[in-house]
Amino acid sequence: MTVCAIEKTSATPFTIAADGSYAARLAGDGEARYPERWTLTGPEPYAVPLPLAQPEEADSEVLPLADGRVLIHRRVAERHGFALLYPTGGGEAGAGPRTGELQLGSIPAQDGPGAAGEPDDGVRVTLLPPSPDGHGAFALAVGATATTVWQVAGSPFGPERVARIPGRCSGGVWLDRTGRLLALDRELDGPGGPVTKAVAVDLRRAGEISPLLQIAEGSDDRLLLADPDSGLLLIRSDAPGEPRLGWGVLGSARPVRFPECLRSFGATATPFAVQPGQVLMPESCGVALRVDEAGEGYGAEVAGLALWRPADRHVFRLGAPAGWLGGTGRWSPQGRLHLPYSTPEVPCGVMGMNLPVSPPPPVRLDPVPLPPAPARPVPLQQAPLG
Repeated sequence: MTVCAIEKTSATPFTIAADGSYAARLAGDGEARYPERWTLTGPEPYAVPLPLAQPEEADSEVLPLADGRVLIHRRVAERHGFALLYPTGGGEAGAGPRTGELQLGSIPAQDGPGAAGEPDDGVRVTLLPPSPDGHGAFALAVGATATTVWQVAGSPFGPERVARIPGRCSGGVWLDRTGRLLALDRELDGPGGPVTKAVAVDLRRAGEISPLLQIAEGSDDRLLLADPDSGLLLIRSDAPGEPRLGWGVLGSARPVRFPECLRSFGATATPFAVQPGQVLMPESCGVALRVDEAGEGYGAEVAGLALWRPADRHVFRLGAPAGWLGGTGRWSPQGRLHLPYSTPEVPCGVMGMNLPVSPPPPVRLDPVPLPPAPARPVPLQQAPLG
């Protein structure tokens, strides 16, 4: 298949709610940043700006909830603050709706005293992907020796600590539809240096931890994406000798498979959407991958799109739409992939595409042996005795 031209994509994070109803991003340029909510239901998508009196910092994070409100995470002095934003009907004539803000509270930027009684170097706080229930929201606070999971929205008394995990964690993938099981990539110091293994954290059992990926003793095994319907897991591991993309099935005794058709991507491809609704059929799920490649000019990067299905031995390389937002998208159960984009001509757009039909397997050209000739009748006088 001919590879289309690869367009540059927006580096601004673009987050889609778990049910696909809303999305949010930090729009604007330079110091004039403001949250923007997209409504994805209905015949056409549309965007609603949510500016406040002061512009937002470029490192602020936004996350949409299923009820249309947008969670924002800001670094304020020595704390990390969280608030919910929503449009109101109190705007002036011709000025559009105003933005309401509900403060949720904050968490400290320090993770408590260290072993010698001194404060540590601070924690890195990031929002986790939208919770599957659509109402709660969680954040990951990574310290020098431990990681804390905070529920920052949906808790009646402000941010609540729900789990504390020894080690430095990253990533964050939901393993179920209720928001109970969370997979994290945990880094621990080992005899040969730091090793990263994906673990499952039960948020309803005070952060009970169980191993999730143990491909090889010294390998880095990370979980990139999961589909609760089919159990499909997308994995990156260096167990084969180099970073490779692989797939497995949650709860299956079969080993992780590393398809040869994905080998050329190495660490340059990241899966961002899995086709839902394929109950107990992981091999049939369509998978969309963002492929980062070097572009023209020093330090330039472009992003392409690749589509793949575990049952196939073929990867489709496609061109991403101009203005593709954050290298994200959502796959419908019917097998149609929706990619958000924003250009000067179309500030709020979604492009849809279907997974192409895989080519037939190659035809074997080996000669086929002829069937054996029928046996010639032997005259009775020449028949062997015994």
